Amino acid sequence: MIAVPLDLLGCRDAALSHAQSLGLFGNVLDHEPVSAPGSGLTFAMWVRRLAPVPAGSGLTAGSGRLELTGRVLMPADTEPQGDVDVAVTGAVDALMSAYAGDFEFGGRVRNVDVLGAHGTALSAEFGFSRFDSTTYRVGTLTVPLIINDLWTEAP
Repeated sequence: MIAVPLDLLGCRDAALSHAQSLGLFGNVLDHEPVSAPGSGLTFAMWVRRLAPVPAGSGLTAGSGRLELTGRVLMPADTEPQGDVDVAVTGAVDALMSAYAGDFEFGGRVRNVDVLGAHGTALSAEFGFSRFDSTTYRVGTLTVPLIINDLWTEAP
């Protein structure tokens, strides 16, 4: 069995393309922001974890689980403030729907682990982050991707 190299750029680009196609975000970043991303809705994505998937592996090749982190950010003091949570949650919902709807990320992965068969499911947690003097309302997504035959296993 010949392993397939990790297509990180393809997976990340597919995830970012979904975010851009929604038309919700003023900024779509391919990295975790280190400074204030500005006003309006921003989406950022980066790699969180890469690990084997024992249940999806065979005797000659190991499957992997690529976990991407996506973050929706919006300044918490945006007026009206009551709409901030609605906007962030709505954007997260739209992203989760897009990722579940493109179950194989255009053929790049076996599947998006929507229900968490091999770890944390496609999910989001909400909170706040501070950059410089601005507090942002954030929704942090876990986007788990299962990839067949990622590593060759040899004696």
